[in-house]
Amino acid sequence: MLRRKITRLVCASVVAALAACGSAPVGPGFYRVERGDTVSKIARSNRQSVQNIVRWNNLTNPDAIEVGRVLRVAPPANAATASGSGRASSSASNGGPGSKRSSSAGSSSSAAAAAPSVNPSANIALVWPAPGKVARGFDGVNSKGIDIVNAPGTPVVAAAAGTVVYAGNGLRGYGNLLIVKHNADFLTAYAHNRTLLVKEGQQVSQGEKIAEMGDTDNDRVALHFELRYGGRSIDPTRYLPAR
Repeated sequence: MLRRKITRLVCASVVAALAACGSAPVGPGFYRVERGDTVSKIARSNRQSVQNIVRWNNLTNPDAIEVGRVLRVAPPANAATASGSGRASSSASNGGPGSKRSSSAGSSSSAAAAAPSVNPSANIALVWPAPGKVARGFDGVNSKGIDIVNAPGTPVVAAAAGTVVYAGNGLRGYGNLLIVKHNADFLTAYAHNRTLLVKEGQQVSQGEKIAEMGDTDNDRVALHFELRYGGRSIDPTRYLPAR
């Protein structure tokens, strides 16, 4: 009974990390985004320029920062800081997800691929979780992963070895969902499945069939695949082999 409770607590925490970053305290030089925050407000509070906050955190859209995301607000070692009082453009001040960017920092940042900082020593080698066409790529804002389309029942496999920490349909917008934890840093998520073939607590090997592609809580048959590092979504194609 105790073990079952512990397992459920772990699952709940992982699902929460998938939906949004956690609420644990952050270290000096970092700030966790709260509801109502804008890049402009955060920059002013920490006496930094908007350009610095955007650059240090690889923000592709400064007008759409996620609640719960941890941002660097102090310069990394040996990093140069951009001049400026931290004032933002009017669009950044408004901070609405649908507002248009007008600051030069936001425009230049949008040219770079969404790539949250990952510790160079942390790495993971993935295999493709399903055959098919990538119909939607990662942008870090509107798409937290990639969508692979194929026929109903197409095999879905574990992208890397690990432990299934969630198997269910309790997270809105994901349908029948699996979450596999690979190590202290990385986990992968597999959404919209027709059938789940593994259970919570089960060990899976890389390439092992874990589900069948479906359209649960989705408008088409597709696998929505996410890779998370420290609770933050990162582009899985950076760790997948070319095909």
